[in-house]
Amino acid sequence: MLETLRKALQETPDLCAELFARYRALERPFLLRSELWDELVALRQTAGAVSGSALERAIGRAQEAAVDDGRLLFALRERIGRWEHVRVDVEAGHADDISVAEYLTCKERLARPECAQDWIVELDTEPFFREFFVLQESRSIGRGMEFLNRRLSSDLFDRLGAGRARLIDFLRLHKYGGQQLMLNGRIRDWKELQSAIRSAEELLAEKDAATPWADLEPELAELGLQPGWGRDAGRTLDTLRLLADLLEAPEPAGLERFLSRIPMIFNLLIVSPHGYFAQENVLGRPDTGGQVVYILDQVRALDREMRRRLTDQGLDIEPQIVVVTRLIPEAEGTSCDQRIEKIHGAENAVILRVPFRDQSGAVVPHWISRFEIWPYIERFARDAETEVLAQLGARPDLIVGNYSDGNLAATLMSHSLDVTQCNIAHALEKSKYLYSDLYWHENEERYHFSCQFTADLIAMNAADFIITSTYQEIAGTEHSIGQYESYASFPMPGLYRVVHGINVFDPKFNIVSPGADNDVYFPFSDGERRPEELKSAAEKLIFGGSSANARGELSDPSKPLLFTLARLDRIKNIAGLTEWFGAQERLRERANLLIVAGVVDPEQASDQEEREQVEKVHELITRHGMESNVRWLGLQLDKKLAGELYRTVADTRGAFVQPALFEAFGLTVIEAMTSGLPTFATRWGGPLEIIEHGVSGFHIDPNHGDRAGGALADFLDRTAHEPEYWNMISKGGLARVRARYTWERYAERMMTLSRIYGFWKHVTNLERAETRRYLEMFYGLQYRPLAKAMEGS
Repeated sequence: MLETLRKALQETPDLCAELFARYRALERPFLLRSELWDELVALRQTAGAVSGSALERAIGRAQEAAVDDGRLLFALRERIGRWEHVRVDVEAGHADDISVAEYLTCKERLARPECAQDWIVELDTEPFFREFFVLQESRSIGRGMEFLNRRLSSDLFDRLGAGRARLIDFLRLHKYGGQQLMLNGRIRDWKELQSAIRSAEELLAEKDAATPWADLEPELAELGLQPGWGRDAGRTLDTLRLLADLLEAPEPAGLERFLSRIPMIFNLLIVSPHGYFAQENVLGRPDTGGQVVYILDQVRALDREMRRRLTDQGLDIEPQIVVVTRLIPEAEGTSCDQRIEKIHGAENAVILRVPFRDQSGAVVPHWISRFEIWPYIERFARDAETEVLAQLGARPDLIVGNYSDGNLAATLMSHSLDVTQCNIAHALEKSKYLYSDLYWHENEERYHFSCQFTADLIAMNAADFIITSTYQEIAGTEHSIGQYESYASFPMPGLYRVVHGINVFDPKFNIVSPGADNDVYFPFSDGERRPEELKSAAEKLIFGGSSANARGELSDPSKPLLFTLARLDRIKNIAGLTEWFGAQERLRERANLLIVAGVVDPEQASDQEEREQVEKVHELITRHGMESNVRWLGLQLDKKLAGELYRTVADTRGAFVQPALFEAFGLTVIEAMTSGLPTFATRWGGPLEIIEHGVSGFHIDPNHGDRAGGALADFLDRTAHEPEYWNMISKGGLARVRARYTWERYAERMMTLSRIYGFWKHVTNLERAETRRYLEMFYGLQYRPLAKAMEGS
């Protein structure tokens, strides 16, 4: 892009000078992509030569710019994950490339001149990738397991040299309760393994395929084979042949199929400290929403998958899953003060709660915001480790962290226990707040971004693999930056500078999309599955009279309902939807608005941000006189009742609206589509991938409320005249979810990933000891002092 910009300066110097003058006239030190483009569009109206020019191509790739006196510094995103930084001398008409460090240094100086300094800590992980294989193509991002298998399987017995020996060592690793699995001491090298496989094939070929392992075990043990190959002769023979093919000629698909059968995940630990983590009466409470639903549904699906795999491999082993979270003595009517809680719908899975403790060791009794918990994480991880080991009676075989705090705790526990670690961000706060890195200091008292971003950097780089729900979560789109990509480089003026923080081409990233609980969320047309008591309860909530936790009564219940369900915070943009509805007379004539969010009484708000949003929604309802066509419920809904609410809205031929300014994935979008409810969702984030616009739902831009409201009104107009159109979008949503977003697919992929990464970690340098030492230093010298400073604030 540098050459494109130089070409523009050479071919159209006057246009460039005029455009750059416009940028400077805005009198702002930093300009966003939209602002850069808007000024170009304004110039294009008076100078048609801009269209299709090198200048337009260059500015079209600019994500942001810094205005530094007579110079403009551009961050140009040539393509997804590939950046250039360019400095333009406006007067001289000259452009040259600069390093990312130079670009960030300029931004720091413009934002906080008092912090400008030559010597500042720079985080740079790039050297650790110089001899490590990374993806090259943007389209491959998020397919790390496939890449590793392709890249390494052919080299397994060549470049690695001792590959066969390492594979045998890996197979010998697996034990459970003192019982050796897979291989015993009779097999010492790969030639003996090949011989054992041939002998076993001859033996098993003469047996009935249904012959159970117990009947085969004495003869197979003589050959060096232990339990874990299969439940019967047919399965055992198939697994042995997969291994024989690998020894003969390794290839990616065969390697994945074989490793997916290795019995190596018996005890699973899931870490999620913040919020009110429980199964009932918590959704909608502060910091408590989709993440809790996600984890509980994940546990049930993984429980089923772990059991299926162990049964298929002939092992009578009871797998265990522990979700470790925070114990909150002041539980406010929830079960968050109970140490152990069995998870419904899973055979042997529990929530294990461990309290936060202050400096003196005393238990912290009250809820703490996710922004305020950083001083407690290290002690929590240490205490949780002790309790988890006692609960499981062994080390976990896999640790899964959730959100920034859970990922850091998982990092500490994985580091201590030497266990494979998976991270799931759910959402990264950095993407939600404009210039949250550059102006971290101004936001420190409220959000403590210094701790959060530092924790994110450590956990991301420490994880063995990372699960995301969508591609966008990692790398965005052609025109927008992904959540993880935003951690590639950024300034923290006066604290440290991230030159190379996270590499989105790292093969640790994998896209594994969740689903919705099919026992709760199912199509509105499945009448036999809809209990009358739930239908009555949902109708009473929507069409009932006044109550302490509701505002508004719908005067015309015959209208279709527009429904939204979310926490009541700024990013979820419930106030924005309320404003669109109030401003669109055509929309109000066609539909009623149903809001289930937060609380109705501002005095009951959990924090300042929620209070502000509650007051704003009240003000909008009053200003637009919407008491008779808006129903606002401030409730924590039971999950089954929430499912029926979607279906009841579908009965009215309405739609679900997810108006968030940004949404990492959009579990409510999946729930709505699973219920057969046509869905409108933000184009910023995961819903852009979930929904095929005009086929299985619609994308809306929350930054243009007039257009979003107009799109909703157009849909209602059309469905009023073409009932089949509503049916078409409803069926399209159902088909999309069934094809791509189910918990069964998720659990199968998750269990395969854990085996693949565990294997490559054992036979290669995937553990990256040098990176680990670097992160330990960064933790001790940066994170720990920042968290410590919060204790006295």
